[in-house]
Formats: sequence, structure tokens, C-alpha cells
Amino acid sequence: MPALSVVIISRNEEACIARCLRSVLFADEIVVLDNNSTDQTRDIASGLGAKVLITLDWPGFGAQKNRALAAATGDWVLSLDADEWVEPPLAAEIRAAIANPKGCDGFEIPRRSRFCGRIVRHGGWSPDLVLRLFRRQSGRFSNDTVHEKVVVNGKVSRLSHPLEHDSIADLADAHDKIGRYAQASAARMLAEGKKSSISKAVLRSVWAYMNSYVFRLGFLDGSTGAMVAAYSAGYTYQKWALVALGGTSRCAEESRAGVNGKSAGFRNRPG
Repeated sequence: MPALSVVIISRNEEACIARCLRSVLFADEIVVLDNNSTDQTRDIASGLGAKVLITLDWPGFGAQKNRALAAATGDWVLSLDADEWVEPPLAAEIRAAIANPKGCDGFEIPRRSRFCGRIVRHGGWSPDLVLRLFRRQSGRFSNDTVHEKVVVNGKVSRLSHPLEHDSIADLADAHDKIGRYAQASAARMLAEGKKSSISKAVLRSVWAYMNSYVFRLGFLDGSTGAMVAAYSAGYTYQKWALVALGGTSRCAEESRAGVNGKSAGFRNRPG
């Protein structure tokens, strides 16, 4: 049976890291690369048998995950964020896939995300396919500072059981992620020479709300769909408004330092 390594990056994830780690105890190795947590994240991870490594600097999500990947030794790698977890049906499917990959070098996994504890089935959040399982020698992470992805050299197939994701824990978490990811995204866009204006930021945020709630059927999720649409609109406005203003000192900081190393929970986002 090929060996499986799970790789996770973390920073101050004591609220969710245990759930994540307990769900992958079937793996041969768990690597947690921690970015200078000040809570109990590292102690919890060590207590559950993970190999815990520490970095003090923050190079961005892609580079940090490649550091974790470099510490893995298994034939296959499963990459998780600390706010994700694997239920038994997916665990069995992962074991079967690496035992008989049928010529595949990577597998996409459908992800089932939650907003304030409620599963989001529409609004552009589902289906949410993420490439997370891959041969260690065939894959790596892109070097994007935020919204990184796995790049696999070879054939990619798809699993059927979902990866569980607690994307937004509560409204305070939503507010925090909007601010952090808007700063990081704006910094990247400014570096790429993107232009905007406040009026364009407003129009883009209105479109983000309508796209999520109406065109992508978010209204079928009721009040949760409305909150998801408002979340998308808020993120879109802040990101493009920062670009219009040419960035701030904090935006420049984010360009150098990323979004502080917490799990990349804000995946289901507008453009």
C-alpha cells in the first residue's frame, strides 16, 4: 500500500485543528507547518501525533505549503486547511484511490462548505472542486501569495465523496476574512498593474451580490444565501476600492507578508 502524507499549514487554529487531525489519523504521516502560533495549536497537533514544524516568517500561502510539502515523505499527499476535515466515506475513497490510481497522478475532491454552521449549496459555492490529493513527486503548489492551487504534472481524476469545510465560523470570522483577503488580493492586483475606481468598486460589488444571490441561485439557500451574497459583495467592494485608492500602508504590508498564515478558508469568492 502506498504511503500517504497529510500536509497542513496553521496559525492560531486551536479551535479547529483537532477535528481536522483526528479525521486523517488513517494517514501514514501528518505534517503541520505552523507559522508562529501564539495559542495551543502546536501542542494540540503534537498530542495527536503530527510532525510539527515552525516558521517565523510568512512567504505567502503557496510558498508556505510548498515548505510543508518538502517535509512530507509519503508516496501520496493530501493537502488540507485546518478548517477542513475528512469523513469516513471520503477516507475510504482516498485509500482506494491511492491503492489503485488507474494511471492518475492527482484527484479533485468536491468540497462542502458551511457559512455560520449551515451548508451552502448554491451561490457559486457548490460544486467546489479542489485538487488536494496527488503523487508527491508529480505535484506542487503555485507560488501565489493567496488563493494558491495544486499544479499536477499528469492525469487528474475526481473523487465522489465531499471534503467538509467550515469556511466561515461566524459573522466575526466573515468580517475578519473579508478584510484580510481584500488587503492581500488588492496588493497582488496593484502589483499586476490593475486599475479601478470607487464607482467601479460599487458596481462590481452589486454584480457580486446579484451573481451570487440571483444568477447562481443563492436565494434557494434562504437567509444563508443572502449572507453569502453580502459576504461576496463586501469582499469585492473592499478589494476593488483598495485598488482604486492605490493601496494603503497595510496593503503594502500584506503584499510582503501575505494574510498572516491562517487557513485559506476564503475560497468561494467572486472574481
